[in-house]
Amino acid sequence: MMLMIKNVVCKYGVGQRQNMKVAANKIILSISLLVFLFINTGCQSMLPSETKHSQIKWQTYHDAQVEFDKIIPNQTTLEQLKSMGYNLTNTPNIKVLTYLDVVNIFMPNASITLDEVHPEVKKCIQAKDKCHAYELNIDVISKQRFGNPVSDIFGFRKNTKITGWKFRALILMRDDVVVYKLCSGDPSINTTEKKKNPLGPFQELDNLLGSTVKSVTKF
Repeated sequence: MMLMIKNVVCKYGVGQRQNMKVAANKIILSISLLVFLFINTGCQSMLPSETKHSQIKWQTYHDAQVEFDKIIPNQTTLEQLKSMGYNLTNTPNIKVLTYLDVVNIFMPNASITLDEVHPEVKKCIQAKDKCHAYELNIDVISKQRFGNPVSDIFGFRKNTKITGWKFRALILMRDDVVVYKLCSGDPSINTTEKKKNPLGPFQELDNLLGSTVKSVTKF
């Protein structure tokens, strides 16, 4: 049996052995890099961070909400809307929707009829090409890894702190006047993600070994 497995690995395991060699080299390189980083940087500075921030005038969820509350249906005009920060020219993450998009938002399936939606939404849909909408999506998210740098770098344990806020606004326009508005979001995002991998950097090597064993078994 052992002789058969040895022959199979020799005959069909060239690719697997090459992949195992690559994985082993990665582990050695990671260890060397870790030693270098410990010598040249502080522990916490070794952990990665990520920031997702839209270039907008509002610095907080509250700021966005306050400005949104100033919009008055059947009164606020397109020009006034631009001065509030909803300007297609220089405000990022604003999407222009047609009346067909509005239909898909408020009537996503056949069970919802036109008579069931808000009266102003109904009028906007019936106006067809005279109706359009602005959809604003703001994501301000920061991700910071924390914990033991060694466990993090080698993949044994990764802890990530996620903070920030999200704001969504939908504004329906008919004849360049706001007729309906709706907003939602997450004022305060504060979560922690924890990932554990008992094998750490050897996980890839373990997967390759498992793949080799399966190949031999099938043979």
